[in-house]
Amino acid sequence: MTSVASFPGDVAGQTRAQRMRQPLTTEVITATAEKHGVCVRPFTMEVGDPDTGELRYVAVPCGSTVESVCGPCARKAKALRQTQCREGWHLDTEPDFTPEPPSAEQTQLLEYRADLVAAYRQALAEGAECDAEEVREEIRGVDEELRASGMRGRLPAVDPPAARPKKRSTKRRQDAPNLPRRRVENRTIGREYAGRFRPSMFVTLTLDTYGRVREDGTPVDPGSYDYRRAARDAVHFSALVDRWWQNLRRVVGWEVQYFATVEPQRRAAPHLHAAVRGSIPHEIVRQVTAATYHQVWWPAHDQPVYGGDHVPVWDAGRRVFVDPDTRQPLTGWDDAVEQVKEPAHVVTFGAQVHSKGILGGTEEAGRHIGYLTKYLTKATGEVVEASSYRQREHHDRLHAELSITPCSPRCAVWLLYGIQPLGASAKTVPGRCKGRAHRRSTLGLPGRRVLVSRKWSGKSLADHKADRKAFVRAMLASVGIEKPEQDTSRLVWRKLAPGDRNVPPRAHLLMRAIAERITWRAEYDRALLAAQGPPGGPETSATPQAA
Repeated sequence: MTSVASFPGDVAGQTRAQRMRQPLTTEVITATAEKHGVCVRPFTMEVGDPDTGELRYVAVPCGSTVESVCGPCARKAKALRQTQCREGWHLDTEPDFTPEPPSAEQTQLLEYRADLVAAYRQALAEGAECDAEEVREEIRGVDEELRASGMRGRLPAVDPPAARPKKRSTKRRQDAPNLPRRRVENRTIGREYAGRFRPSMFVTLTLDTYGRVREDGTPVDPGSYDYRRAARDAVHFSALVDRWWQNLRRVVGWEVQYFATVEPQRRAAPHLHAAVRGSIPHEIVRQVTAATYHQVWWPAHDQPVYGGDHVPVWDAGRRVFVDPDTRQPLTGWDDAVEQVKEPAHVVTFGAQVHSKGILGGTEEAGRHIGYLTKYLTKATGEVVEASSYRQREHHDRLHAELSITPCSPRCAVWLLYGIQPLGASAKTVPGRCKGRAHRRSTLGLPGRRVLVSRKWSGKSLADHKADRKAFVRAMLASVGIEKPEQDTSRLVWRKLAPGDRNVPPRAHLLMRAIAERITWRAEYDRALLAAQGPPGGPETSATPQAA
């Protein structure tokens, strides 16, 4: 009689197909971590306590903002952005940014630095390279002390610039409408109406048209669709947006603050949604949009000079790229820019402009905050995903144009036009740039998905996160659960070397984090119940969600 061997985990009567459909242990652990808001892709760091000599391994959250990579981290980041948007949109008091006066220590360090810079330049003039390097090293130490003392801003360079950048005329183009200009007041709060209403705005800006498109965003006539202008507009969209805010502030006469997100349209062109603090007449918004443009003062890049296997080669002796046939060096970036007489491209907005007044604390404000942050947990490629052959072909043609469109003065695509970019080296591959503007998944969309002005809420993301922690600690303290903030400044954090055998498996770290999160949640629920009082009392929430 033949016996059938059984394996651990097998269930009598189940077929192989039934067993294969059962979830794996790692999948169950990941699902449980997501349920409790625990990062599913943590990286491990070694933490040492110099006082006790204790070494332990800590799972640090990955901090991803993409839900397909790590859902818990992405949702936390989105909630933090929603809080930031909500707190700054309808402020009724000016945030205080008055700088503190320089301390005596800072002025003394700066005086010492000035003496060192003078000694450094004198050593260079006398040809004492070794002495100059020693002085330069001392200057680096002083710079670190200045930054540690709380001074912000960039320190003057030790070496004077080799050449001043070429100045371009700031005179407005003849084909652009003129804009009135006012002196910008040092205020960020808008006008108050009827003694109690201080409305703000929601604005949407789009790029110009490149040809008629269908409902799915694909061109009606791909042959006449201007893919070149679409690619260049996408690359320089962020500069155009910056110019729009500058123009708006000059026209209205105060420092307009904004919280904006950049999202792709169906045609794969970027457009901007912005929460603007304060009320601005709709006609002024349209006037500023029609008069805003950005000129790209780059060398002409309409027709590639090289391509395929015929590309410039690196000359190790002269440390430049040369023509593969004549061995003559390519035109340097500074020389090419010096010869520019007309801008290579001009970016403008389209005629479609949407602006709307929003009152703070209303359901409409919450709904627009949700709309602003709708796609923040999605990668750009997930938002512009093609679902039909027409859309894939449209994206392919746009990507083909982006692959030969330079994205910056350091872009390796410049070599295809016979121009050596800044920072070129032997590792530079002609026509291959790692910038996100050239990726098929992004289609030229800017890397910064969220644009926030400096005086929006008076807080950074780290400040908003600290506020959330302080709120939770206060709630727990109200029911007798003390969670004092631990001083971690004395701890020594170290990245782990690959293959470290002492590192615990990720599953163990996740299980520990899940257990801690369950304990924390139970304590917080106790605090919430105590704060709410008897049934029917007011609801308390640490992070009120947008409607």
